Amino acid sequence: MDSFERQWQRWFPEERDKEPTPPAPGGWTTARVFLVLVGALALFILISVLKGFYTEWLWFSSLGYGDVYATILRAKVIIFFSAAIIFCLLFLGNLLLATRLAPKTESHFWPWAIVRRLQSILRLNVILGTALLALIFGMVAQGNWLVVLRFFNRQSFGIVDPVFYRDVGFYVFSLPFLHLLQGWLVGALIITLIASAGVYFLSYAMQRLKFDFTRPVLAHIGGLFIVISGLFAWGYWLGIWELVFSERGVVFGASYADMHARLPAQWMLIAVMVILSAIILVSISRRNYRLPLYGIAGWIAVAILAAGIYPALVRRFQVEPNELVRETPYIEYNIQFTREAFALNRVEEQPFPAEDTLTSQDIAQNEMTINNIRLWDHRPLKDTYNQIQSFRLYYDLDNIDSDRYIIDGEYRQVMLSARELSAEKLAGQAQTWVNRKLQFTHGYGVVLSPVNEVTTQGLPNLFLKDIPPVGKFTIERPQIYFGEKTNDYVIVKAKTQEFDYPSGDENVYGRYEGKDGISLDGFLRRLAYAWQLGDFNILISSELNPESRVLYYRNIGERVNHLAPFLELDDDPYLVVFAGRLLWIQDAYTTSDRFPYSEPLGGGLNYIRNSAKAVIDAYDGTVTFYITEPEDALLRTYQAIFPGLFVPIEQMPESLRVHLRYPLDLFNIQAAVYQTYHMENARVFYNKEDLWTIPRELYFGREQSLEPYYITMRLPEGEKEEFLLMLPFTPVNKNNTIGWLAARSDGENYGKLLAYLFSKERLVYGPSQIENRIGQDTTITEQLALWSRGGSRVIRGNLLLIPLGKSILYVEPVFLQAEDGGLPELKRVIVAAGEQIAMAPTLKESLKAIFGTEAPPTAPVVTPPAPRAPEKPIATDIANLIDQAQQHYNQAQQYLKAGDWAGYGKELEALKAVLNKLAELATEEKR
Repeated sequence: MDSFERQWQRWFPEERDKEPTPPAPGGWTTARVFLVLVGALALFILISVLKGFYTEWLWFSSLGYGDVYATILRAKVIIFFSAAIIFCLLFLGNLLLATRLAPKTESHFWPWAIVRRLQSILRLNVILGTALLALIFGMVAQGNWLVVLRFFNRQSFGIVDPVFYRDVGFYVFSLPFLHLLQGWLVGALIITLIASAGVYFLSYAMQRLKFDFTRPVLAHIGGLFIVISGLFAWGYWLGIWELVFSERGVVFGASYADMHARLPAQWMLIAVMVILSAIILVSISRRNYRLPLYGIAGWIAVAILAAGIYPALVRRFQVEPNELVRETPYIEYNIQFTREAFALNRVEEQPFPAEDTLTSQDIAQNEMTINNIRLWDHRPLKDTYNQIQSFRLYYDLDNIDSDRYIIDGEYRQVMLSARELSAEKLAGQAQTWVNRKLQFTHGYGVVLSPVNEVTTQGLPNLFLKDIPPVGKFTIERPQIYFGEKTNDYVIVKAKTQEFDYPSGDENVYGRYEGKDGISLDGFLRRLAYAWQLGDFNILISSELNPESRVLYYRNIGERVNHLAPFLELDDDPYLVVFAGRLLWIQDAYTTSDRFPYSEPLGGGLNYIRNSAKAVIDAYDGTVTFYITEPEDALLRTYQAIFPGLFVPIEQMPESLRVHLRYPLDLFNIQAAVYQTYHMENARVFYNKEDLWTIPRELYFGREQSLEPYYITMRLPEGEKEEFLLMLPFTPVNKNNTIGWLAARSDGENYGKLLAYLFSKERLVYGPSQIENRIGQDTTITEQLALWSRGGSRVIRGNLLLIPLGKSILYVEPVFLQAEDGGLPELKRVIVAAGEQIAMAPTLKESLKAIFGTEAPPTAPVVTPPAPRAPEKPIATDIANLIDQAQQHYNQAQQYLKAGDWAGYGKELEALKAVLNKLAELATEEKR
């Protein structure tokens, strides 16, 4: 007996030659307490999971999409249990085999108490470890449920890659699934190998035997190694197809070095793994432990030399000296597939003369375009709306949308905003649970104004305003339960009346009559939602009754994303007044980062389509997904997975379809890619000879990138005006305009992209150059400076480039706002055409200043009566007064520079008197 056993007997003499006594019946051992606690925790987790399933099922079913959730849940459950069971079979099967092949432990080597204790501990650890590992591997597989469903429902793109001739669907759908399967199996087998080896080492250690494993043991361990080697070989085979996503060349995608060095290296690594498997077989038969080590060393060496050094040498000595020649085919592949992935192959390019000869005739021929020029910038308009139409602190007009309507028989571009409720802005003493969840439940109404009309006070002319809404539209359901700021849940149809809208000093109350919401009838549902929403009041409040319904996921982006988590959403949903109701239109995208040879943007995105539009009712929250890209393979795959989710665009009412617009995020992405990928010649692309960028503009005294803007205009060769989204471009490091990109939104032309390219042989002023010219115009700058010194902030709005005929018109609104954050007012409109610039209170006057004629009237011209002859030449007096005003202004500037504030104030008073006289003369002249 060795020293350890003698020491054991000294410590536990009562254990010598004594059989262990079983615990008394009903006794609470540590193991039992532990198992009870684990069981209680598992039960709690199970109930929590079931609660989540239950509430989700109720929510999806309330919207009529129970089948969608059933598909997702069924997929997750099947994948989880399949993965967990496969892992258990693999793991426990190998452990069982290891216990059978390992030498049996005999009690005379160890005290019986130690053996029994170790066996019980190991048994418990194996059970718990297997359960935990099965849970982990099941969750990993379940987390990729969409990858699995897309693989089994994959559709063809109808496009093959240019190097391996595989359909793009293989890279988008099949390859991710195969990578997932290979990685999962490698992980499971490595864990199994470690556990099996642990059984053998522990068994041999307890037997005090040399680690001279028997041939069956070696066969078991070697067999696992061979299977893992085969999976690695499979991974290298999959890596061959990954070459189309290489970032090692001059462009994204397989390069010359990839195809001539890395591709052979991948096949070499596959061969090495096969050889390594053969070496393991030989080592098992010969019981030689060194051979696998040699094989692993050879594998590492080949990986370094063939997959690392050799491609680098090929690139350095074959590619770099002749890079353009070597890489030209691959550059062409990249251009072709990037344009395909971002739908830039649909862009129709045509020349645009951009002449400096804009005339009054061009103005007259584009009457509707002129009448729909967007003078109101969404940023100051948001402040104006909030100050004149919010009415209460808890109302917000947060997002300004642009759309078009037929108003009084005319096609009019408008801007509008929903009046949403911000419950967090309620007074502190009103921040109660009843107020926030039961009473203040919804916003109310919408504000709408044309883009080009201004009142005499410099404010927008409102076509829809006030509470309840009045104006040119009738809205039967102005309540907004679902919007962009509705982030909290509310409960409707409770005993507490809902606040509908303010009416003078009183409030009007109402009751929700929509069909959305989950009934809280019964203790079980109230308990489930109190737990789900983390609000105990749902369970105990006496204000709830059997008719009460909970509305949640009310934010339209969150709502759509929860219904269709596989779609990416546009950041700018917009509101539509339709058939007496308020509807939200949310653009949705199918995207991928697996399109071969397509240059990825930030985040890896290299494929996008606006495949669906979700329409959400602002009152009852119903959601309908309309298909806008029926040929998109990703959308067809999702249709196969969720047959009842999407409906054809033809089912959308025609009066709603006229409000569809090209989405802003998609246009921004396409414009960003088009700046480089308008170059289709490989040599020009390689040399980056014609890179474009987005122009710069001034806003609030700061320079920023010009934003895309919606505009109503007639295209050059177009028959009538239409609603477009457009953006001009300038060459990199230059400020002149080189062209503009437009996306069409009306009728059958919806979704078409047009690019108008300017001549490169003559200068066409760009937005920043126009901004500089405005800044150099003394008349304009003096007026703006005068306002700034008078305690007001001057806001220069969006500079709009507007093609008219064969020329370009630039228009920029100027807003005035008090320094203390007062009401932004539209005070001036700057117009630039060719070499001429003018600023006047209205667009009509600015156009008149440049073209010497009135802007085209929208009604027949009525000849005014002859003006009465003035008693004295008023024009002469006006000219004299203007000279005086200029003198007083110049003298005031001199006093200001000298620090003579008294003189400065005196001159300003004199200037004010002269301006008052000018106003009187102007009034007299009009009479």
